[in-house]
Amino acid sequence: MDLLKDKVAIVTGGSRGIGEAITRKFVANGADVAFTYLSSEDKANALANELSASGQKVKAYKSNAASYEDSESLIDQVMKEFGKIDICVNNAGISRDNLLLRVAEEQWNEVIQTNLGSVYNMTKQIIRPMIKARSGSIINISSIIGVRGNAGQSSYAASKAGIIGFTKSIAAELGGRNIRSNAIAPGFIETDMTHYLGEGDNAKTYLSKIPLARFGTAEEVANVALFLASDLSSYITGQVICTCGGLNM
Repeated sequence: MDLLKDKVAIVTGGSRGIGEAITRKFVANGADVAFTYLSSEDKANALANELSASGQKVKAYKSNAASYEDSESLIDQVMKEFGKIDICVNNAGISRDNLLLRVAEEQWNEVIQTNLGSVYNMTKQIIRPMIKARSGSIINISSIIGVRGNAGQSSYAASKAGIIGFTKSIAAELGGRNIRSNAIAPGFIETDMTHYLGEGDNAKTYLSKIPLARFGTAEEVANVALFLASDLSSYITGQVICTCGGLNM
C-alpha cells in the first residue's frame, strides 16, 4: 500500500536506529525521502543507494540539525532537488545521562541544543514551503522520558518535554493552514544505541515496568510515524502518541 505516494519527506538522523526505520518505512510506502546524517558517510550513502533501487528518490545529506545555518541550507537544497516538502520528521537526538550534580553546563547545553534546538531549527525552515502549499505533517520524536521524567536524565527529559510543548504550540499556530504537528514518545526501543537495555539485571528491571513485557522495535515506532505522515491521520494534530508498550498508562 502506497500511503505516501507522491509525498516528499525529510528525516533528520535518518541513517540509523529509529530514523533509519522511518526512512525505510516511508520509502516502502511510496515517498521520496531526504535524510540527514552526521557521521558514517559510507553507511548513509549505502542506505540511500539501496533504497533508491525501489524507484523512489532517496538522498543522504550531511547536515547538523542542531545548527540553524545547516538546517537553512538543507531545506534550500531539498527544495531545489525535490521541489516540495510534505513531511518532516525531527528525529535527531543525543543523550548525556548523569545525575544533575555531575552534569556539566556544556553537556546540558549540548543535549538541549541538539534535541530541542534542532526541532526549532528544522521546523522554522520547513513551515515556509508548507504554508505556501497549505499542507504538511510535522512529526517530532520525543520520548517517554519527556513525559514521565527519569533519574539521571534531567537534560534529556527536559529536551524531550520541551519538544512536546513545542509540538502542541505549532499545532495551534499552523492548524488553520492545514499543517499538522504531532509527537511520538517512544519507550524502551531496541536499537544499536540502546543495546544495554537487554543486558543483565537491567533488562529485568525495565521489562517489569512494561505491560506488554517486551521492548519495542524501531519498526514499531516507524509504523506510528507512517500513520502520522499519511492521510490516515488527517484529523489528528497536537497529539503525543506514546509508543511504549503500556509503560505510560
